[in-house]
Amino acid sequence: MLVALVLSFCLQTFVGRQWYVPSESMEPTLIGCEGCTGDRIVTQKISYFTGDPKPGDVIVFKGPTESWGLEPMQKVRSDNTIIRGIQEGLSFVGLQPPNENNLVKRVIAVGEQTIQCRPETGVTVNDKKIVEPYLADTAKEFAKQDACWQKPFGPITVPDGNVFVMGDNRMFSADSRFHMEDRLQGTIPKADIRGKVVAVIYPFSRWQTVRAINPQQG
Repeated sequence: MLVALVLSFCLQTFVGRQWYVPSESMEPTLIGCEGCTGDRIVTQKISYFTGDPKPGDVIVFKGPTESWGLEPMQKVRSDNTIIRGIQEGLSFVGLQPPNENNLVKRVIAVGEQTIQCRPETGVTVNDKKIVEPYLADTAKEFAKQDACWQKPFGPITVPDGNVFVMGDNRMFSADSRFHMEDRLQGTIPKADIRGKVVAVIYPFSRWQTVRAINPQQG
């Protein structure tokens, strides 16, 4: 049992782990909603040990500043002190989720790139309009009327080592656009990224790999 726990800890810490999708912000890529069976996803960390996140990567990250919320998106700890202590211990070996505000979004821009959204141009990175085939149909339809989904922003230059993220369900995603007044201007440091999403593993009817589609390549 001790060996199994050590192996689990090593896998969760250095390779990857399982997460739960609690909201609809990444639909249709990832399904999640209150009261439904949200997707269970798997992330890997290995590629970020030797490289940096790239545009189009779907990532799980910890909200880096207070503006992202102080409480986890789902209640992951018991109010009972003893049970909560056990849950904290199990989280170290990957048998319970960590007690932090983890979110899942898509990387749109990376360090030293300048991103903005203007009604006349839509979202641009380094003054080049991005192309996003993964967007939810509602977001695509709304963009025909308002290219910024009522949320013009920027321009901001993403700090080196950080990323700017947005949800595929653009109308229902409190992503980097909504945190641009904080000290990081809504960007996410690499240190707060928990992994790159590689697959949906549950429910079984939704099993699939998750592709990184680079919006900057058209």
